[in-house]
Amino acid sequence: MLSPMISQLIKAPIVVVEIFLGMMAGFFGLIYGDDMLKLISKFGFLYLMFLAGLEINLRLVGVIRKDLSFNVALYFTFLYSLAAIACFAFDLSIVYLVALPIFSLGMLMMLIKEYGKEEPWLNLALSIGVVGEVISILALTIFSGWLEFGFNLNFVSSIATLGVVIFTIVLILNFFKILFWWYPWLKTKIMPSADKQDRDVRFAFSLFFILIALMFYLHIDVVLGAFTAGLFLKIFFNTKEELFDKLASVGFGFFVPIFFIYTGSTVKLDMINSEIFTHAILIIAGIISIRLISSFVAFYNYLKFKQTILFAFSDSIPLTFLVAISMLGYSHGIISQDEYFAFILASMIDGLFLMIVIRRVYGWFGFEKKSIN
Repeated sequence: MLSPMISQLIKAPIVVVEIFLGMMAGFFGLIYGDDMLKLISKFGFLYLMFLAGLEINLRLVGVIRKDLSFNVALYFTFLYSLAAIACFAFDLSIVYLVALPIFSLGMLMMLIKEYGKEEPWLNLALSIGVVGEVISILALTIFSGWLEFGFNLNFVSSIATLGVVIFTIVLILNFFKILFWWYPWLKTKIMPSADKQDRDVRFAFSLFFILIALMFYLHIDVVLGAFTAGLFLKIFFNTKEELFDKLASVGFGFFVPIFFIYTGSTVKLDMINSEIFTHAILIIAGIISIRLISSFVAFYNYLKFKQTILFAFSDSIPLTFLVAISMLGYSHGIISQDEYFAFILASMIDGLFLMIVIRRVYGWFGFEKKSIN
């Protein structure tokens, strides 16, 4: 209840406020380790991935012109290569290899609300973000599979199964595209325009749980199922804005905040020291540095100096997925408790710091905000 008010008051991202309030609640003993709360927070994370699928508009990938396709490939190649070099040079765990190049569209949507899609740097950032979030979902799924099985035949089998499942998902999406094209009345049957029984919500949640159960049965990370459910709705029922509003209200009003509040409560404030804080700053420096280098290599000729910097900063706020990856790594013992605390702090500071920096840099470079309705 308090987080939106505090967020508006101090002009900070609401996710940062929720994590901080969770920290305070844990510190004062208002939230403690409880299996039911942990279960609801896990559901909140899956619901967040479901909403991520709803946010993605694959048509935005078409914004990336054919002559930029090579640049996009170059950008991601440099991004992951630099992350790998950093991990090798500083002897970091595989968590950093997945975390440093990770993407998240959530904060980008806030930037779009403030500056509009007309800005070339933000338009490209959104298009790249769509591709990056899909790659991040796959990276999260593969990473989770490695944590569960390790590097053995079971892991190879799970990756092969994942490939088959993704291929099957693509085929099914194309099948439904043809089916709905030939029989458009099926959409109305599933989600009638005049509906007093909330069929659209029932269908959305049924799809959500069925795909999660299917992934669980196939021993694939259930994140993919949640994300695919959202993507399916976005592709085939993109005109049902009232449905998306209902689902987003339930998610961002209840389940998703519980995930972030619970995550914050797991960070012990009395254990935060200068070493953990320094580690958090280094993580942020790594996230921003590899994007600045990759952006100048791939997009300098297209965006030029000023807009390339803004593009790099706008793509350097992977707040939600950074929290998710650190939670996975810590729960499986891949990173220490201090590293986990550093990642959570980094996600908060990164989101707050870069939102302020982008606003300042935008003004320093002499850009003028366009009026956004």
